Amino acid sequence: MINLKDKNILITGASSGIGQATAILCDSLGANVILVGRNGSTLQETAKKLKGKAKTFIADLTNAEQITELVKNCGNIDGLVNCAGIVKPLPVKYIRQKNISEMFDANFSSAVLLCSELSNTKKINDKASVVFISSISSLHPYIGGSLYSASKAALEAFCRSFAIEHAGKKIRANIIAPALVKTKIFTETELATSEEEMKNYEEQYPLGFGEPEDVANCIVFLLSSASKWITGTTIKMDGGLLLSSKK
Repeated sequence: MINLKDKNILITGASSGIGQATAILCDSLGANVILVGRNGSTLQETAKKLKGKAKTFIADLTNAEQITELVKNCGNIDGLVNCAGIVKPLPVKYIRQKNISEMFDANFSSAVLLCSELSNTKKINDKASVVFISSISSLHPYIGGSLYSASKAALEAFCRSFAIEHAGKKIRANIIAPALVKTKIFTETELATSEEEMKNYEEQYPLGFGEPEDVANCIVFLLSSASKWITGTTIKMDGGLLLSSKK
């Protein structure tokens, strides 16, 4: 059912984690993959893992000029996966304007401006699919996560409006909201947390922590025609975390 043969799929944040796993899976399903990231060396590491020949673009998507340059050269696309983003826990009492700008530029504005530029230049093909990576924290907050949660909630609201505006061309837009997935951020969390604390936290996940490939599987479903009747939807992926009374 999942066939991405000859589809042009642009993936931001493709250097590692969910972005890299998505690139590898899209490539294996026959897609022409366009990789975007800020770090050229790690981006090339992703490219080397692919069977096909990928296009790579080194770009900081918090820079409007670099977004324009990317869109100018990437060609038309059949799918867009917005994986780029940051996580920086910060208690409310320490928040300053620079913290708001940093978080929203990376997690919200970058994706919005990229989508706007692609739409304005007619680079998104009819029947294309756009996927935004959010987080369960948009509705389920945690201490220190106010800015991160707010940026993801804003992204989800934008996605729904994008879906309405582009439905006439059968262009779809959907959101995946994962819980904790074993990415670089997960590793950093492990280093900053005791083994006992991590074990206690994992026990709250009936199906265990997520893997990047778990999210990638859902992404390619949304990119494919198998999901052609789904738009403006948020799919939670949490390993059963929110079913637990320990949350």
